[in-house]
Amino acid sequence: MKQTTKLALAASALSLAGIGAAAAFDGQQYAKDAKITLEQARATVLQTVPGATIVDQELEHERGGSGLRYSFDLKVADGGREVGVDAVTGKVLENSAEHGGQGERDSHGEHDGGEHDARD
Repeated sequence: MKQTTKLALAASALSLAGIGAAAAFDGQQYAKDAKITLEQARATVLQTVPGATIVDQELEHERGGSGLRYSFDLKVADGGREVGVDAVTGKVLENSAEHGGQGERDSHGEHDGGEHDARD
């Protein structure tokens, strides 16, 4: 009987630890103002970018939509993506590729690598 009790307590502790880790994110202090949960926003992101892995997440005040959004950094086969989900409406506000420096414009608006467009 003692062994069963110990196993049950250990399982409960692991379960609670997992819930705490999944629930922790930057911007948690704004969660009271959100109408959708982090879990709902994550589901929206994974439906928007199938096969992606969420590597970072936060709830932040940012212009656009209601002004409160969940922001996710994703790992995908061809690099990274950033997806923003409005924390009030649940709409996808941003779905953009992150190039990690390749083909991005420098501070002068010039390409620092990658393909050039017709204006170059």
